[in-house]
Amino acid sequence: MGSPIRIDSMPVYNQNATDILRDLELLRARTQKTAATLHKMDNAQEAFNLSYHDFTNITTHIEYLKTAEASPKNLELKRQFEHQKLMMDQLLNTKIKALGQDRCQLADNLKETCFLIENTQGKILNVELLKWKREQQLQGNGARYNCTLDMIQGYCESLAEIIWMTRQQIKEAERLKNLISKYVDPPNMVDVLPNLNAQITQCLSHLVTSTFIIEKQPPQVMKTNTRFSATVRLLTGSKLNVYMTPPQVKAQIICESQANALLKNEKIGKSDASGEILNNMGVMEYNTHSKVLSISLRNMQLKKIKRRPEKRGTESVMDEKFSLYFSSTFSIGGGELVFQVWTLSLPVVVIVHGNQEPNAHATITWDNAFAEPGRSPFVVPDKRPWKMIADVLMMKFESATGRTLDAENLNFLAEKAFRQATDIKMAECADYSNMLLNWSQFCKEPLPDRSFTFWDWFYAVMKLTREHLKNVWTDGHIMGFVRKRKAEEMLASQVKGTFLLRFSDSELGGITIAWKGGE
Repeated sequence: MGSPIRIDSMPVYNQNATDILRDLELLRARTQKTAATLHKMDNAQEAFNLSYHDFTNITTHIEYLKTAEASPKNLELKRQFEHQKLMMDQLLNTKIKALGQDRCQLADNLKETCFLIENTQGKILNVELLKWKREQQLQGNGARYNCTLDMIQGYCESLAEIIWMTRQQIKEAERLKNLISKYVDPPNMVDVLPNLNAQITQCLSHLVTSTFIIEKQPPQVMKTNTRFSATVRLLTGSKLNVYMTPPQVKAQIICESQANALLKNEKIGKSDASGEILNNMGVMEYNTHSKVLSISLRNMQLKKIKRRPEKRGTESVMDEKFSLYFSSTFSIGGGELVFQVWTLSLPVVVIVHGNQEPNAHATITWDNAFAEPGRSPFVVPDKRPWKMIADVLMMKFESATGRTLDAENLNFLAEKAFRQATDIKMAECADYSNMLLNWSQFCKEPLPDRSFTFWDWFYAVMKLTREHLKNVWTDGHIMGFVRKRKAEEMLASQVKGTFLLRFSDSELGGITIAWKGGE
């Protein structure tokens, strides 16, 4: 199975990580202790077999002497053999009792090990890996990664080795149980080993299928007939000999209802994909230096897409979410176990024209920000507090332009989003933090006296700044988010020739120059 990973060489970033490292050390010590116990039991079993062989030979001699001539010599031999048989019988009973006790203790230890494995696996998959996936999702909105996938792979591979060793130990315990059962089956003993075998195999299955992940997501706004890439990785790839038979990976695009069906353990047929992707298959490769088993499908291209025929309410094609479905088959332990695995990408919106891009990004931004753990694909809340939406806008603007939004900028955006056409001082004093902004206000309903939505305006400003004004914005020379009346008031007290730059209220992606002129 390869050399074990040095757990003490893994970095520690939080209390949960500390607990995982401690648990892995404890589990490795338990498996080593169990290995020693099994070796001791195997030796005891061999000693019992030899003693039992001697016992059967003595019994055979006694049976022979019963039919032989009743001479003084034979009677004496018979008496000696019967005494030896009595002593041997007592010895065998003692050994059987000891073997039975060892068997019970071993089963209890294995049961406890399985419990600890499940607990540790939960800390890795349901906390660390889930945290990484959430950070990956937020990265789609411009956030930075804090989690490291290599660290999580270290946890997963250490646990995979422990699970495999424990599974082999359970099988060895079953072999020894069958040997002793040839002679005697201790009364009132429930055989827990078959259940433990099923339990540990399920742990292994869950670990392998859960660690088949998308390291590099495909673009979440995907234009047809445009090349794109994605990278899929197995976090237990250097263990269990998976890389000895390199798995093939296939990518398909599926719709929301198909994603729901997958989560209900319904299969996706070959002809059920919601579109056609070119160059969508490849074989995973193992990097001996990095110990990473992965595949980068670099030249995929979405040729066509099947849209949902009916749309609900104000829905458009930019509201429809798809997902890339990556599937493979893994052979574990030299073919001893075979697992069908799959994973879904983050939601994808498919566009055919560049002018659909802003609304598609609105759908993806809202989904990345507000998707809740364990949701049904791809359900998101319809409304969120402004403070949460403000965080999203800050994240996206800083990622695109290099400088974040300040409190005044956010207050201006809140006033615009909530359509608060009040006087300047009242607007500046308003607290929008806990006010709920709904999806329609965010990107469906036009702003007052305008033909565009709040998101259209924000996206155009962000695009303008990123493409043409990035350095000026980063240096702090653009006020940008200021109303016309406020700009006039600010300039009124300034010297002649003073000017400021503000984003146009009436034109998408426009910049307005306001200045202090002559009398």
